Amino acid sequence: MTLVKHYPKTINNLFDDFMFNFPSVWGREQNEDFFMPSVNVHETNEGYHLEINAPGRNKEDFKVNVDNNILTVSFEKKEEKENKEYKTIRREFSYQNFKRSFTLDDKVNAEGIQAKYENGILKLFVPKKEEIKVMPKQITIQ
Repeated sequence: MTLVKHYPKTINNLFDDFMFNFPSVWGREQNEDFFMPSVNVHETNEGYHLEINAPGRNKEDFKVNVDNNILTVSFEKKEEKENKEYKTIRREFSYQNFKRSFTLDDKVNAEGIQAKYENGILKLFVPKKEEIKVMPKQITIQ
């Protein structure tokens, strides 16, 4: 599995934006563009294990998609309705939206990807394809 990160407007391509699109970035809201959760990737004989650090979220707010060999994990926080019974004086919790994408190569079985969210970590298992084993064949000489 080739893990190529696709970042829509992040710090990784800030230099390109500055050099090639400088006037177009003026005045643009960028507060969500720079948040990327940390990801650990582990490889085993069976597949790849991705761990995305995303504490304090609900599993219903995550989306995991595969399209054209691109695995995309995104989080979108739904707006909370303001409680009329009390007034919030200070809010420090922040749950910014994010989107992380990884390129899958032909060694993985995209149909078998599994995901679960526990203890603030979104865990994905990307299984490797079963390799077709060719049995040696004895050729008789005539």
